[in-house]
Amino acid sequence: MTEHSESKRHGRPGSVRGQRFPRRRATSLAVAAAVLLTVGVGAGLVWAGGGKEGDTGSKPRPKATIVTVARTDLSDTREIEGTLGFGAARSIKGTDGGKVTWLPAVGASVTRGKQLYRVNDRPAVVFYGSTPLYRTLDSVGSVGRDVRVVADNLKALGYDIGSQPATGTTVRPQAPASGAATDEEPQPEGNDPHASPSPSGAGKNADEPAGGPSASPRPVTVKEGDGVLTASLIDAIKRWQPTAGMEPTGVLDVSDVVVTTGAARVGKVNAQLGADASADLLTITATTKTVTIPVDALDVGSIKKGQKVSVTLPDQSATPGEVSAISTIIQGAADAEGGSGDPSQQLNVTVSLQDADAVQDVDAARVQVKFATETRKGVLTVPVGALLALSEGGYALRTPEGKLLPVETGLFAKGLVEVSGPGIAVGMKVESAS
Repeated sequence: MTEHSESKRHGRPGSVRGQRFPRRRATSLAVAAAVLLTVGVGAGLVWAGGGKEGDTGSKPRPKATIVTVARTDLSDTREIEGTLGFGAARSIKGTDGGKVTWLPAVGASVTRGKQLYRVNDRPAVVFYGSTPLYRTLDSVGSVGRDVRVVADNLKALGYDIGSQPATGTTVRPQAPASGAATDEEPQPEGNDPHASPSPSGAGKNADEPAGGPSASPRPVTVKEGDGVLTASLIDAIKRWQPTAGMEPTGVLDVSDVVVTTGAARVGKVNAQLGADASADLLTITATTKTVTIPVDALDVGSIKKGQKVSVTLPDQSATPGEVSAISTIIQGAADAEGGSGDPSQQLNVTVSLQDADAVQDVDAARVQVKFATETRKGVLTVPVGALLALSEGGYALRTPEGKLLPVETGLFAKGLVEVSGPGIAVGMKVESAS
């Protein structure tokens, strides 16, 4: 990873005690240049000044030009190399005991409700969400985030799923008869004074696992983000299944749904028709291009979600972008192509592009991303070469009449420096080293 700093801020702004300048021999330009290097600024010259305020001095000064104090915005920027592409690839596996019977083409986009592949001629359909199906959904009253994914997607596809129990409701799941879902709605418990009492003897098996041969399923409280497999939702599943190429059983197996964060693009197909479905079948990515940037963990604090950036493409054109995600999982820098440094000290920053057309002809490339790490709005600035490094410490500006004005420095950026102090105003003329 390459990283360039266009400018750095002076660690401790200088000051001039009492704003008076004792008569001393002017320090040399070499010393002034050393001071400039100390603050990390490579633009312009800081030329030395001496004498007291208002003293023009009889000795010749370095050749100078006249510049104007201006009010502007300053930004401290840095560039970091990133990779333009469709983001991280996710490997998709089938289930045991089946044969691959259909696969998509590389580059195909698969949206909500569409099949991603088929095993034993049964489709695996894409649903959007963050929690994959991790169990067979066949019992009225099943509660969980995976049920919420099913409910949200069927609703988004236009199916009436009925009402869902509110957060905090306690329901008792019902054990399906012979593995089939029942038509009864889950009964609320605990917080409903009109609810029917638990079946006789249920308390004797309270410590047995739900679904055991002699145990009644335990009551479950609906938490934030949970869904409940109601009879209405099961009915919606039955009505949806034929449109997806499934039998209308009302039961969903783990292999029936592939949960993604959004529309998926097929990046690579690994399997062949007739192959065992338990192997890696294919990889998917997002459908929109983004820039992925590995950033040192110690530096990522200066980058914020929503921050505006500029992305320089391989043809040297620039396009605007925005930080859309900052990972919380440390990546191995040494494992990445060209990675260096401690492999336990980098996080991925994702930048989305505002103009998709700007990269429509580029699927993958190395790019440079420019971050503004600090911005100062409406500050007074002069060229860096206008600063006088004083022998007693601090900085000053010199007017064309030879008067010295003490200043405090702020942000250095793009050959300019932020200045402030008594008498410093917009439009003031000062001298700058040529």
